[in-house]
Amino acid sequence: MSTPAVETNLYDLPSLTPLEDPIALIFPGQGSQKTGMGRDVYDAFESSRVVFAIAAEATGIDVAELCFDGPADTLTATANAQPAILTASLAYLAAGLEAAVVPGRPTYLAGHSLGEYAALVAAGSLLAGDAIVLVRERGRIMAEAGADQAGAMAAVLGLNEDVVERICAESGAEPANYNGPTQIVIGGTPAAVEKASQLARERGGKALPVNVSGAFHTSLMSAAAERFSAVVAEVPILEPGIPVISNVTAEPLLSAAEVRVDLAAQIARPVQWNKSMRYIVERGVGKFIEIGPGRVLSTMLKRLDLDLTCVSIDSAETLFNRANV
Repeated sequence: MSTPAVETNLYDLPSLTPLEDPIALIFPGQGSQKTGMGRDVYDAFESSRVVFAIAAEATGIDVAELCFDGPADTLTATANAQPAILTASLAYLAAGLEAAVVPGRPTYLAGHSLGEYAALVAAGSLLAGDAIVLVRERGRIMAEAGADQAGAMAAVLGLNEDVVERICAESGAEPANYNGPTQIVIGGTPAAVEKASQLARERGGKALPVNVSGAFHTSLMSAAAERFSAVVAEVPILEPGIPVISNVTAEPLLSAAEVRVDLAAQIARPVQWNKSMRYIVERGVGKFIEIGPGRVLSTMLKRLDLDLTCVSIDSAETLFNRANV
């Protein structure tokens, strides 16, 4: 798989001074997309324009137009949302590095599902162009899997992991995203998710439908994970230069081989986000910088009721208003 001539390894950009205080950079996943994302940093920072040029050359589509103008229904489609969100997140990351607001060598990196690809680029494990091509194929394969096998997802709120897992066992649904102690997304067949949602309400929780095209991060994506593993096998992957916390295991990815296994497996395995964040916090990190469209991850961190500082880099304004993090 070729990469564009303008490709730059973001891991080699400035701001490499060792940090006095441990910091983690975190990157959002699907659902964070919004029309207009990335336009302001594109206008203000040369490095962000380079990222969009990489995306256009790598995919053959005008990712900037998709991000800036949508329309919303086109941008939300899984096959489009995934490369668009990754490109926008990398554009914000590049702008933050160029402005010397974001540290080039944070203590840990993590990304929610799709966001793990941005973390791997920041770690020097993937080149930006290769990552964007990967997630375009990932989105296409996941969308096709959803069309072949009808699936649904719902966010269960107010119930702990044990209760939700019992509900899933009774209904045939599966945990898909462990976002927080009492915020767990479930997935499965539409009938299973409907039954699980009813059980969750009966046991004092809430169950809110999630607008997606399939039951992502469940066994209904197993065939998609197998297909995607062949795509991952073709891409150059290096050992992460900074620890990236796996969505699948909630532990650091330490080798290129581990990254390959993780990227294929995560499509059909639950996202262990709550454990991932606690892994980082338990190792002394008290400051998190969310980089990318929206502030979903910062909001989830604040709900953990821990003494954490959460900063969001989701616009040029957030960069201009900070001399440092």
